Amino acid sequence: MTATTGDRSISEGSTVTLGIALALLGTFMFSANDVLGKWLVGTYSVGQVLLLRSFAALLILAPFVYRAGWRSLFVPERPGVQIFRAVLGGIEVCLFYLAVVYLPLADVMAYYLAGPIYVAALSPFVLGEHVGWRRWTAIVVGFGGVLVVLQPSGETLTLPALISLAGSFAFGLILLTGRMLRRTPDLPMVFWPITASFVVGGVLAPASWVPPDVQSTALLALLGLVSMLAHVCTNRSLKLAPAATVAPIQYTLLLWAIVFGWTVFGDVPRPSTLIGGAIIVAAGLFIFFREQKKAVPPPPPQLEI
Repeated sequence: MTATTGDRSISEGSTVTLGIALALLGTFMFSANDVLGKWLVGTYSVGQVLLLRSFAALLILAPFVYRAGWRSLFVPERPGVQIFRAVLGGIEVCLFYLAVVYLPLADVMAYYLAGPIYVAALSPFVLGEHVGWRRWTAIVVGFGGVLVVLQPSGETLTLPALISLAGSFAFGLILLTGRMLRRTPDLPMVFWPITASFVVGGVLAPASWVPPDVQSTALLALLGLVSMLAHVCTNRSLKLAPAATVAPIQYTLLLWAIVFGWTVFGDVPRPSTLIGGAIIVAAGLFIFFREQKKAVPPPPPQLEI
């Protein structure tokens, strides 16, 4: 009996460790994907990057769609919300790449990490969820962190900064609509936003098409591949380890954005970005753990044998 319990504990520990490793790998791959995207939009238009990136991702998804059947993509649950989420997916990716053309990665990532704060602020009105005074305080503090990063003034309130803010808000809405579609399978949740990105890229790309060479074509395809693999690693990590263990790892995106921005593009982070980013991360983590505490009932008392 004792040996069986011990073996089970070792097995569960190994599973959690693997989940943490996959979460770290997925976060790193997301960061590498952002760096590669920022580098490519320096040569090719946002529309062209979106088109080829989405095309590569759809090619990767094609075998899964074939195996599941095309009917699996059409889920009857809240079709209006699903269409809205798909459109948001296309708009959000476009805004992200537009923002990183002009802003350091660390600045854009600081705005995007505020996404869960937007979700917490909107959830009482959209989802009917109760948000207590502690989470409202964290929401206000998180928005304060966004203002610290933005430093609103005539000089800093630029179009790229507003684009980044709009993109981060769209990202927050994607997270919010994801909560509204909890019963929807993963395949349509991934397929339709990528398809929307492909459509947006197809509309924008012809106006400023630059014929890519073989190397650039491979990198553009790699952009879609890395993004898909990062999603797979993140989703799998949530199945292997508790959300409370895995979710905070996503905030290392800001650290990687600072490191890659500094080493690859020579972007030295502003003190306001570091301070504001730290405030946003702290507020986001507080909201997450508070939601976990409110959602999960306390474990039953253990019997002493």
